[in-house]
Amino acid sequence: MSESELITAGKHLHLRRYGTWEYVTRANASAIVIVVAMTDDQRVILVEQYRPPIQARVIEFPAGLAGDIAGAEDERFEEAARRELLEETGYEVGELTHVFDGTSSAGLTDETVSFFVAKQVRKVAVGGGDASEDIEVHEVPFADINGWLKSRVVAGRMIDSRIYSGLYLLGTSSVFGM
Repeated sequence: MSESELITAGKHLHLRRYGTWEYVTRANASAIVIVVAMTDDQRVILVEQYRPPIQARVIEFPAGLAGDIAGAEDERFEEAARRELLEETGYEVGELTHVFDGTSSAGLTDETVSFFVAKQVRKVAVGGGDASEDIEVHEVPFADINGWLKSRVVAGRMIDSRIYSGLYLLGTSSVFGM
């Protein structure tokens, strides 16, 4: 692959051109980590927050950037996953398993997403995100998740499409003994 051309650089994102294709890269992170977590009593841990690009509140798995903290640019993805779950939800991870890596939107960005499954989680803090975030934590019984998600859509919420990848992992993955 030949070099791409920088079109413009923002604080967090860069717009680049490769041939006739324009795409976005992150200026301050190495990847996104997503944590698919379920409590011992079979409750799926989800977060809800306002996303300005789509001007809506979105239901998501806890997630965040790896390598976005000054002085910790080489942060391991597992460390970022543990940090983000605690920061956003107040849950600490007992066992964390990297399941797969994928693209976030291959036609728009070179960004990758690392999925982790968290077991033996326990509530140790309030959560809610950092000072720049307004995160609401939801603990939804796995048996009721489909109906709950539908009710959130009826209430005007958007559902992050990666929720369905995570639910597939919860329903088929041996990491939860299911």
